[in-house]
Amino acid sequence: MIAVLVLSLLGATLALPPKEGGNHWAVVVAGSNGWGNYRHQADACHAYQILHRNGIPDDRIIVMMYDDIANNEENPTPGIIINRPNGTDVYKGVPKDYNSEDVTPENFLNVLKGNKEAMAGIGSGKVLQSGPEDNVFVFFTDHGAPNLIAFPESELHAKDMMEALQYMHDNNMYKNLVFYLEACESGSMFHRHLPDNINIFATSAANPHESSYACYFDEKRETYLGDLYSVRWMEDSDTEDLKKETLQRQFKIVRRETNTSHVREYGDMSMKNMTLLQFQGGRFDVPLTPLPPYPQVPFDAVPAPEVKLAVLQHRMKVARTDEERSEVTDLIKQEFADRQMIRDTVETIVRKVAQDQDQADRVLRDRTRDLTAHDCYKRAVSHFRRRCFLFNVYEHALRHLYTLVNLCEEGVSVDRITGVMDQVCIARN
Repeated sequence: MIAVLVLSLLGATLALPPKEGGNHWAVVVAGSNGWGNYRHQADACHAYQILHRNGIPDDRIIVMMYDDIANNEENPTPGIIINRPNGTDVYKGVPKDYNSEDVTPENFLNVLKGNKEAMAGIGSGKVLQSGPEDNVFVFFTDHGAPNLIAFPESELHAKDMMEALQYMHDNNMYKNLVFYLEACESGSMFHRHLPDNINIFATSAANPHESSYACYFDEKRETYLGDLYSVRWMEDSDTEDLKKETLQRQFKIVRRETNTSHVREYGDMSMKNMTLLQFQGGRFDVPLTPLPPYPQVPFDAVPAPEVKLAVLQHRMKVARTDEERSEVTDLIKQEFADRQMIRDTVETIVRKVAQDQDQADRVLRDRTRDLTAHDCYKRAVSHFRRRCFLFNVYEHALRHLYTLVNLCEEGVSVDRITGVMDQVCIARN
């Protein structure tokens, strides 16, 4: 009572810590693989370091990442991952709960829902065992597209993720939950999906219709070390007092400093005055030591879909021989050729599926529709990935999934869509 009075007299807006006995849990996921996606696992490792350093024990932090970066043959510092230029190692000590082929949407959802039976014999087997007095923090970083986020071999749709979060709420698996999501078009995972009355506050790196951005190109590693939204919230958490800074203040900082995409917030806005420590750290009696301010370095942000091309352009600048320049030139030409092939394939599918030219033009042009035909879209996306373009090989194909949203919203039969895909993509292959 005295503490509440003191806070009131000081004009403080901080929420009180969870009730005695409540624990803090966290789930951290990098949904990609491959050296070109270095930044996603670097983001995830950095997030783990914040949570661990601020008092959440490892048995309540669950990490899911492919784990093919630290000891990759392209890594000039084997066993070390950094998340900013000349940064410290963020890989050391990271729990390897689920990696390689265990990084799947199904496993992620089972972890969230605390389904120990489903995860028996997979990875560490750890799942959320949180209860009604516990707070949960979820951070996901990877590629995205309308109403989905990508995993190495498949994708997770917004409807399925929302059903898992609703299950958690209905089964008293948390008191409050915060979800930070880094991906292109990441706002589409929450927009018109996340209720405002189930004690979940979420922020996304981008609105439902735009790219998120990579940053921190590293000449030595020839890849981007981080994602702008992710490093903005993590570097803020590293250097601020988590006992004092609120979710609202961090959102405003990240929104201001992520000036390349539109960071968005969703869900229960009454949670925004809760402190970061209530989700990114342990209890209030844990001593905290914020890191010193980071040296300023250029963010050199590029849209995530342009990362591969931007890396090749960097390589061209530093190429020393005609042979090196010729090799990079060929790779750049191949990248443009692949993009054109994807565009041509998608346009052919759309024009064959559409009833007339006006419908085809509308489907190819309109990029802002909200998705309601979830089952149609899910089947169409899965078929497109399996029969036309594997997303972990042809990442740019994700940029064209809006056409499948449009076809489904136009009421086109999913059987017609997949049938045309078979004709067009088999002929192409």
